[in-house]
Amino acid sequence: MPLYRCAIREGLSSEAQRAQIAKEVVRIHCGVTGAPASFVHAFFSERAPSELPDGRAAFVFGTIRWGRTDEQKAEIVSQLRSSVAKALGCAESEVGAVTVDIPSKWNMEGGALLPEPGEEAAWLEKHRT
Repeated sequence: MPLYRCAIREGLSSEAQRAQIAKEVVRIHCGVTGAPASFVHAFFSERAPSELPDGRAAFVFGTIRWGRTDEQKAEIVSQLRSSVAKALGCAESEVGAVTVDIPSKWNMEGGALLPEPGEEAAWLEKHRT
């Protein structure tokens, strides 16, 4: 369910850099939240400089399941900014990132609505394939 949309300035990233960023998105989200890696999705688009806030090189917009703490969300944003900057070879100040909470009942994995926070273990056991 977590969906990270990565908007990168036109011509700034290669396929290899985007693959590296995608791996980092999964590592960061799973490391902070404990979510299964198969649930994490990253999409990329190239944008004209005028389409990115404050002339940034990249901006990551993550929609994540409600229930994460402010500390978890801050850690995700911090690590995303650092990892994307490293992958693109730019300053961290040139990368923006934000997360937005989405209610569990708005999200599905494998055709099943995601559980509310605290109900993950029972949900995973029930939907194990």
